[in-house]
Amino acid sequence: MELVILGSGGYGRTIYDIAEQLGYNPITVLDDSNPKMPLDSFEKYIAEDTCFIPAFGNNAFRLEWMNRIENAGGRLTQLIHPTAYVSPRAIVESGTVVLPKAVINTGTKVGRGCIINIGAIVDHDCVLGEGVHIAPGAIVKGENEIQTLSKIDSGEVVDRGMMK
Repeated sequence: MELVILGSGGYGRTIYDIAEQLGYNPITVLDDSNPKMPLDSFEKYIAEDTCFIPAFGNNAFRLEWMNRIENAGGRLTQLIHPTAYVSPRAIVESGTVVLPKAVINTGTKVGRGCIINIGAIVDHDCVLGEGVHIAPGAIVKGENEIQTLSKIDSGEVVDRGMMK
């Protein structure tokens, strides 16, 4: 399966690393900093055996590109690092990346295009809207709803039953 990563910044390089570990081959990176491989060239990569992941830290920009890819007929994927724990009773939607040592516990629903960063914990029965970023080491305690495009910063703890 071929993977096309949109974006080559820090997050793009992180996604590239995870994709290699997951066995994607080949991996193509599109970025406007490379005039031979600009973002707008993504449509020529749309194929049955190709999937896409937008690698932008800006939540709204990431969702914008996800919609653009899907509207053009491209297929989004999700990437889950092998050291992350995702409960078999959790739902992780397309375009989401779960980084090393992150935890997504039972009954949790992670919306499209989220980033569950290194060592982040999302406990049981949470709902994360689209484009949410749970930063490194952040903790979202059980039964929380995190609104679309929100960011929970590193070290932040969202107490149980809160809406953010």
